[in-house]
Amino acid sequence: MTPFAQEIVFHWTAVACYIAGVIAFAYALIFNHPAKLARAKWLTSAGLLPHTVALALRYVHVGHGPYMMKYEVLSSNAWIAILMLLLFLWRKPGWSALALVALPAAILMMGLGLFTNPEARNLPPTLRSIWLIFHILFNKLAVGAFLLSLAAAIVLLRKLNGATSRWLDRLPGVEVLEARTVRFVGFGFVFWTTTIGMGSIWANQSWGRYWGWDPIESWSFVTWLAYALLLHARLFLKLKARATAWGVIACFGLSVLTVLIFPFIFPSMHSAYFQ
Repeated sequence: MTPFAQEIVFHWTAVACYIAGVIAFAYALIFNHPAKLARAKWLTSAGLLPHTVALALRYVHVGHGPYMMKYEVLSSNAWIAILMLLLFLWRKPGWSALALVALPAAILMMGLGLFTNPEARNLPPTLRSIWLIFHILFNKLAVGAFLLSLAAAIVLLRKLNGATSRWLDRLPGVEVLEARTVRFVGFGFVFWTTTIGMGSIWANQSWGRYWGWDPIESWSFVTWLAYALLLHARLFLKLKARATAWGVIACFGLSVLTVLIFPFIFPSMHSAYFQ
């Protein structure tokens, strides 16, 4: 079996575990079996093992981290998001409803990656920098935090719209849920800010300038500004819970466009690594 075939087997094994985890979460929450939530978390956690092996095999095969191809980027983004979700749920088991949004989104990222071009490519000289590794790492952490904020915002809207169910009733009230949503945004905002800072250092090392208004640089700044305005409005202008939730959803959509869509649309130095 070729190294790539091994990666695929481990990736699909991870996807199967994650799907089983989603089903287990849905069953435990919808049919009011809180004792089975631990099983759902263990099923999801089991998926991280083959997922980690798949990423490790990719590293051995291509000789660089998961930041060159869509296949690598989407898979590693999903890995970070699921790990952050599980770490949060082990500390706050009452928030397990977030898994019904965050896990399917992560599985979708993996699926999209598995059906893209998986060819191995050599690392260009401009990408051989420790600052790039920091840039990518903090970006993935930011995306994971923003995904959790999206899940919390959707659940918050369900509560504000008067939806009732056993799993919704086990969540904290609207005020606590809104506060947690904003904290997820703040957590991701710090990492997004660090992403831009590390990227500027990398750009200066690679191209001799800290900022060049590259399309992806510009949209990263627009995304940063959108999240900054959202946090400012919520913390200082007392933005209402419903507006906060919709703002989180809109900002998350913008971050997805910046990270996963615009690199395919706008020719830039950034898009070269993500084709």
